Amino acid sequence: MLVALKTTLLLFGLACFVGLSGSTESYNPCCSYPCENLGVCSWKLAEKYECDCTGTGYYGKNCQTPYMSTRITNWIKPSKETVFHLTINYPWFWAIFNNIPALRKWFMKTVLKMRIGVVPDPSPYRGKGHYPSWEAYNNNSQYVRTLPPVPEGCPTPMGVKGPKVLPDARALVEKFYARKKFVPCQERTSVMFPYFAQHFTHQFFKTDWVKGMPFQWGDHGVDMSQVYGHDLDRQHELRSHKDGKLKYSVINGEVWPPLITEANVTMCASDRIDPKYRFALGHPTFGMLPPLLVFSTIWLREHNRVCDILLEENPLWDDERIFQAARLILIGETIKIVIEDYVQHLSGFTFKLLYDPTLMHGEHISYMNQIHIEFDMLYHWHALVPDYIEVGDKAYKLRNLLFNPKPFVEGGLSQVVESSSHQFAGKVQAGQGYGTLQVAIETLKDSRLMRLQPFNHYRKKLGLKPYTSFEDFTDDKELAAGLKEMYGDIDALEMYVGFMLEKKRQKQLFGSTLTELGAPYSLKGLLANPIGSPPWWKPSTFGGERGFNIIKTTTLKDLVCRNLVGCPTGVFVVPPGTKHYTDPRNSPKDNTSKILMGLQFDAQTSENPDHGYEEKYDAKKEMGKSAEIKTEL
Repeated sequence: MLVALKTTLLLFGLACFVGLSGSTESYNPCCSYPCENLGVCSWKLAEKYECDCTGTGYYGKNCQTPYMSTRITNWIKPSKETVFHLTINYPWFWAIFNNIPALRKWFMKTVLKMRIGVVPDPSPYRGKGHYPSWEAYNNNSQYVRTLPPVPEGCPTPMGVKGPKVLPDARALVEKFYARKKFVPCQERTSVMFPYFAQHFTHQFFKTDWVKGMPFQWGDHGVDMSQVYGHDLDRQHELRSHKDGKLKYSVINGEVWPPLITEANVTMCASDRIDPKYRFALGHPTFGMLPPLLVFSTIWLREHNRVCDILLEENPLWDDERIFQAARLILIGETIKIVIEDYVQHLSGFTFKLLYDPTLMHGEHISYMNQIHIEFDMLYHWHALVPDYIEVGDKAYKLRNLLFNPKPFVEGGLSQVVESSSHQFAGKVQAGQGYGTLQVAIETLKDSRLMRLQPFNHYRKKLGLKPYTSFEDFTDDKELAAGLKEMYGDIDALEMYVGFMLEKKRQKQLFGSTLTELGAPYSLKGLLANPIGSPPWWKPSTFGGERGFNIIKTTTLKDLVCRNLVGCPTGVFVVPPGTKHYTDPRNSPKDNTSKILMGLQFDAQTSENPDHGYEEKYDAKKEMGKSAEIKTEL
């Protein structure tokens, strides 16, 4: 009897042991990303998976073995860092290329083919989808994806590595993103640059705040809807319906956009703005911060100027024909300025970029575009925004400009542009002001909602070497230690965190990953615009040779000079000789982004912005209070 009992207990214990030892949690094997070289992983059964290596140039169970042609290509093809080194150095060499049109066009075409090929076109993944479907392809109300989401049900949010619970978004942002001290951009980026960036990108970054990410309410390309309105009703309210022109108002003898009493459009929070400055703009949120008024006004003036030229060249055209041709010309001007001024500054290249759509005629390019979630995520460049905005001899906190266009209007657009061109934007790696932190918090939450793959996976997608440690990722030892404590493994670092905190690349504003990924999105979206397609890119589309040449010759400097009194300096790079003085003033309680996003004020920031606040900004006085930055900028 005793023997039988012992035997039973032994068998029971053995069964329990076997049960426990065999109780390893089962999960989708694709969570460990077994497929290399961009192979597509499919979960087949239990712990079985299959890698689809089609089009990768590799074969094998995990797409790990290169074909001979791939080996040769990899051996011949220079690395991204080698190409980057060549393009930012050797000015004597590039001076030759820049001054010989045929060589410049050849190299620009090479750059475009290399960059555009990185972007999946069309993407097989949209929104939260992890597999191709026709409904996903056809649903333009959502952003698409570059990489599929992290599979559901993985051991950790990033797959199999890192913590089972990601760091608190607010705690992470406040610890690593908050600016402790304003540091000017080492590449001399001016405040004019983020003014342009925000105005330009919000024609296609239109996240639906009601439905949330990944839903959006705009189109997927450069259409100048931030000037003309997203739908026909808004467009017609903004038009004068005479000679193709847009409505406008005149304040202090200067042309500004029309007031909402003159153009019946809905503008967000217009009741909080002085009635004298309630402007009607193409984008419904652009009235809330006056920096967005700068290019809204410049483009309005340019549109009406172009209409006069088109009417002179085509006296038989009616209002509609003139308006449509003018819009196409402004789209072309925008693309040229973005490539030859804006992207040029971002690239740090000694080679001069060129906008010439004929370079891609006859090449494999789709004249349609899709906006990727990752593109929206990487474009949060709020660290460029300084703590104070200068207008002449006055400086305004960001929150004191909220719902307050008066300083810009009363100062005059020429003075605003001159000041913004001479004021330094912030160094990205030095963090962002408190007034924009809420945007970073919500963006990080959105990236988690979309289950974006780890940061290193995007480096692999780009052909960049993945980082092996946090010390490899950043030169800041304190930051490296903090990130290691939060994430544990560099392969668990979130994409958005990586984009914003990666060590700065030489002669560029950001780290190598953001720049290498942002360039393909930008160039693909710009070159895929239909105005550059063979049937469109011809003088007749733009009202004749004169209209065509406006596009071909426009620069940022030209745009500013011909539309503002006195031809003020309008540049993305602070002019030589301009010095920056450290400013001890900061605004830690600034809650501007939280207000803009329609969130509740917390107890400490419940007061309304003081619209009348301003303070004199005397550079000599500031130099006496704080040390001048000695380093060459």
